[in-house]
Amino acid sequence: MNSAGDVLALVTDPRLVEERRGQIVRAAVKLFSEEGYYTTTIQQIARAAGVSTGLIYQYFRDKDDILFLTLKLVLDTYEHDIPPQLEGIEHPVERLCKAIWAYCGIVDGLLDATVLAYRSTKSLRADRRGLVKDAETRTNGLIEDCIAACVAGGHMREVNAHLLSYQLVMFAHSWALKHWSLGERYSLAEYVSEGVRILVEPFLTARGRRVLDAMRERTGSFGSAAAKAVAKPRAGKARSAAGRRRTR
Repeated sequence: MNSAGDVLALVTDPRLVEERRGQIVRAAVKLFSEEGYYTTTIQQIARAAGVSTGLIYQYFRDKDDILFLTLKLVLDTYEHDIPPQLEGIEHPVERLCKAIWAYCGIVDGLLDATVLAYRSTKSLRADRRGLVKDAETRTNGLIEDCIAACVAGGHMREVNAHLLSYQLVMFAHSWALKHWSLGERYSLAEYVSEGVRILVEPFLTARGRRVLDAMRERTGSFGSAAAKAVAKPRAGKARSAAGRRRTR
């Protein structure tokens, strides 16, 4: 019996399966995001991917397979790409800040897919929703472990690490969910720096703040004095101000 996580293909060449599925998933993400999961058809996905409808069924059994593989790709990327970016970073405060940066950076590269994960997870079969939930829990655990290490080392005051980890994950996801506004006002580096200042720094002890300040001085990141995050004016406001100057 196949498990809920299996996405079976009729093609047996692993390289070709990976290549074709990537091509189809990229087209599906765009359509699911723009048209919605239920209204998007396999025929539309095939047309957008530049393949035949019959070819899609060589790699996926149905539309649920395509959606599941899309969401799994997002969560697998979090789970596999964050840990390597923490290698060699020993201090828990630095690991936490770097984990936030890594998470936000991955979201920045998967904007449409991240939004799709929020909108469409409920459209999956119940058994597959459980797999998505488990994968998300593992990823959130990476952030929670960093917070717990900060507390254990006396660099962060006692805090509900589980709840704070979810706040930080939501902060990362918001870069995609509200990118239409945030992307106009902040660069990714500015956004992450402000997030550390608002969601991490208030919980640090004096020892933890010293480490954060030293890291800022050394890297020029995470809200250093030389690179404070300043919100950029929205385009509409900037144009209005320019118009007022011209009419004076």
